[in-house]
Amino acid sequence: MDSPFHIRPARPSDLAQVDALLAHSYPTLLKADYPPSVLVTALPLISRARPELLACGTYYVAETPDGAILGAGGFTPQAPGGAKTTGGLGHIRHVVTDPNHLRRGIARALMQRSFADARATGLTSLACQSTRTAQPFYAACGFTPLGDISVPLAPGISFPAIAMACRLRPLPLA
Repeated sequence: MDSPFHIRPARPSDLAQVDALLAHSYPTLLKADYPPSVLVTALPLISRARPELLACGTYYVAETPDGAILGAGGFTPQAPGGAKTTGGLGHIRHVVTDPNHLRRGIARALMQRSFADARATGLTSLACQSTRTAQPFYAACGFTPLGDISVPLAPGISFPAIAMACRLRPLPLA
């Protein structure tokens, strides 16, 4: 049986679809774990695709045969905000799945592709800034929580998250 989606590198031309995915997914997925006072300021800032990620070659989309994007996510060797890192450390970036398609292996497939490509580029570990909602997923992928953090989004606006990290190794089977 053919897979209902395939993983491919994102392209700048995916901007509108990834924007729509983020704008549809984050309000639904994050609602149970964040108060409205946080979401009202954070969602307009985090629910937009980053053009530099779509063009970097290591950010991916899960796409159906008819071209619908069901998920997105990837990694960069740079930290969010563009800071350079050393010592074989990369960073997982904006992994999201359409809430109507959860629990179908989309995010896991994005992570498997990210892990494989990160290893191929010489990275030995990955870090992420997980939402409270995604912490169990990242833990299932081998990430260990390092502690609560506050991610600056804009002057005076920050987002509560969890710093997590993992050594690169094959993902456990579902």
